[in-house]
Amino acid sequence: MAKKKGEGPGLMSSAGLMRYFESEETSIKLDPKMVVGAGIASGVAIMALNITFGLWP
Repeated sequence: MAKKKGEGPGLMSSAGLMRYFESEETSIKLDPKMVVGAGIASGVAIMALNITFGLWP
């Protein structure tokens, strides 16, 4: 197949960038400190429930 004039890899690469930026706009953004805090809080809550119900050794 012969390439047409003006058709090159630029179109494919720019289309990939557009898809990347579109997905970036719709994603949920969380602060890393919030994720660590939620993990620690859930761990403490699970340990407290284990102690409360007598499952802690």
